[in-house]
Amino acid sequence: MTLTKSMKLIGIGDNGIASLLPQYIEWINQSEVLVGGERLLAFFPHYQGEKVVVKGGLKALVQQLEQETRNTIILASGDPLFYGIGSYLSAKLNIEVYPYMSSVQLAFSRMGEGWSDAYITSVHGRPIKGLAQRINGKKKVALLTDETNSPNAIASYLKHFDMTEYQAFVAENLQGEQEKCGWYTLDEMEVGSFSPLNVVILKQTAPARVWPLGIDDEEFSQRKPEKGLITKKEIRVLTLQAMRLHERSIVWDVGTCTGSMAIEAGKIAREGQVFGVEKNEPDLANCMANQKKFRVDMTAIHAKAPEGLDTFPNPDSIFIGGTGGEMTDLIALCCERLNEGGTIVLNAATIENLYLAVEAFKKADFNVAVTQAQIARSKPILHMTRFVPLNPIYIIAATRKEEEN
Repeated sequence: MTLTKSMKLIGIGDNGIASLLPQYIEWINQSEVLVGGERLLAFFPHYQGEKVVVKGGLKALVQQLEQETRNTIILASGDPLFYGIGSYLSAKLNIEVYPYMSSVQLAFSRMGEGWSDAYITSVHGRPIKGLAQRINGKKKVALLTDETNSPNAIASYLKHFDMTEYQAFVAENLQGEQEKCGWYTLDEMEVGSFSPLNVVILKQTAPARVWPLGIDDEEFSQRKPEKGLITKKEIRVLTLQAMRLHERSIVWDVGTCTGSMAIEAGKIAREGQVFGVEKNEPDLANCMANQKKFRVDMTAIHAKAPEGLDTFPNPDSIFIGGTGGEMTDLIALCCERLNEGGTIVLNAATIENLYLAVEAFKKADFNVAVTQAQIARSKPILHMTRFVPLNPIYIIAATRKEEEN
């Protein structure tokens, strides 16, 4: 990497030069190259050096700046290291970073509340998918938005998941001439008119709907009158443990049915992604209803696995709840697609499927561990209590063998 003669990354507010320290203004005036978006460069109409407009991806910009030997200043909005270009540029270039206040910091100052306890995330240039499980139960949430994921779209999204415990504070054009800040209900925010430059803060004004690990079976929408097509609560908890999930796990649920496994996995892998495939349309409809109820925004498709799996990213964890008679081929595909360090868990109710699964995993050169779970639930009988057994289940966990050095 070629080190530049002198390169600084300076954060600037929407009030332009007024947001800069005198030292920063002096550096800009003494520089030979000024880099930034059109809106930021417009704050310096009399700049004497060369202006470079940032357009498109940052890779090309980095390649250009790596060859630059002149005194260069890069401008960025707010704090460049806070969901900005600073992290990428500082990892690629030899630069000094001088931040301004972030838009979130300014928004909370207008709101008049602290933000050390806030959950902060961005839907700017990113999918809103999965936001529901990330923020559910959070008392304060700050969102960086864009024209697609606008305050209107966020309100509609939250209403879909019945997250009406939130009231919204929208801060627009912070420190600009058209600055506007105010409180909105979700209904008001859904139909309001907002500047593209805004920050949305959600504040919980009523208790949120949250569920502990091991949601009761009866809570899930299931196929009627033929109930029972659900991984039972106790088995579900043991299976989730075997899947070795983490906060950012990418999860597949093959044969998702009601979605009970995928939904509980999504609550653990809040910052990750969950994908399900189901061949029966009535079950998929129940899965969609359960997603909404339990506030887990996963991707579920109608297909018979392995169809549809090619549209999913490679997973860190896979649960195989149904094979449709294609167990061997399905396991082989899952073993091939699984990320390094990942885990595949398959639950079998018969010794025949246990045998087939173990043999298929061994053929793929995977380590296999099996847990036999025999659960019984208490049931009152007159003034006494008896136990009703559930069907025994074999929980098969498979991991790729590590290569010997």
